[in-house]
Amino acid sequence: MGQPVGVAEWLYKFVSQTFRYYAGWTNKLPGEQWPEEDGIYKIVQYDPVGVCAGIGAWNGSGAFFGFKVAAALAAGCTFIYKGSEKSPIGVLQMGELIKEAGFPPGVVNIVTGDGKVGAALASHMDINKISFTGSVFAGKKVQELAATSNLKRVTLELGGKSPSLIFPDADIDNALQHHSQSFLFNTGQACIAASRTFVHEDIAKEFVQQLKARFEQFSHTIGAPEDAKTFMGPLADGKQFERVMNFMDIGKGEAELITGGVRKGESGFYVEPTIFLNPKDNARIYREEIFGPVITIRTFKTEEEAIKLANDTSFGLSSCVFTASVPRALRIAKQLEAGMVNINASQQFGVEVPFGGAKQSGIGREGGRLGLMNYLESKTICINMNV
Repeated sequence: MGQPVGVAEWLYKFVSQTFRYYAGWTNKLPGEQWPEEDGIYKIVQYDPVGVCAGIGAWNGSGAFFGFKVAAALAAGCTFIYKGSEKSPIGVLQMGELIKEAGFPPGVVNIVTGDGKVGAALASHMDINKISFTGSVFAGKKVQELAATSNLKRVTLELGGKSPSLIFPDADIDNALQHHSQSFLFNTGQACIAASRTFVHEDIAKEFVQQLKARFEQFSHTIGAPEDAKTFMGPLADGKQFERVMNFMDIGKGEAELITGGVRKGESGFYVEPTIFLNPKDNARIYREEIFGPVITIRTFKTEEEAIKLANDTSFGLSSCVFTASVPRALRIAKQLEAGMVNINASQQFGVEVPFGGAKQSGIGREGGRLGLMNYLESKTICINMNV
């Protein structure tokens, strides 16, 4: 998919960490017992869901494989994984490592193909649970097929249009780093990218000027993904390139273009890092997930206005708050309609904590203990001690 080699190396280290983390859970799944009451003794045990399936997106193939497969295996399930048809090779190579690690045949299965293969998994009567990462449209189809087949359990991670709130007391250099270098990670093709940035009006002019300078500096780091010096690679394929270019063309009529908005060079699927200022409330670049190096900036006056703007979206995956006031940050975090809140940082990752979103960003969580529990069924056993 044109992912810079440095990004790919980081992602596959994360895969390794994920498998090691969930390996530690394999002997830490005790049941529960409750004190006897009226002669009835109650215990709860957790059993594997059984045969599970997963469908991953193309922008972080290894990470999705790790989140889904490692948790299922730790719970005692078997797994069928389908990677994206845009980036199948890396996942297939994981199969060699699965064999080398000594997993018995049939415990982990890797298949390839387009949406038809995913639909077959979602509707299969012998699959008891499916986990999907991708678009809202495709996620709704997976849930529909799961419901109309055998009502299999579903976990969905469906992207976002994440907000970031920057207050006047924030460390501006830190905020600029997270809205340039961290935002442009993976060429902006990240569901957690804070693509709707809201800056207090007192610091907006300075922030926009400095962010523009940084975006233009990162324009010089665009190059071939296999080059270790490359920070931004190409977009995933021609279809994704056309999508992002179309959004940028539309955006020029919906907001003020600060920088970028054009193709980088004359060949390849490269685009310039792009900033749009003050998009209209109904602007497509402001409302829809672009999945490219395109950020929108609007201003706010009050904390209440910032929270209202942040929550005015159908998505609810990630969010960010930049301020020197921890009480303010925690107060706002409580009110943000998002599965994850990052204070003075862009989205942070940790296999030990849940990853997922609210509203149309998905259902359920991956990562941490919650990610593991998605692959277990609880069973309550009551023993009558009166006989």
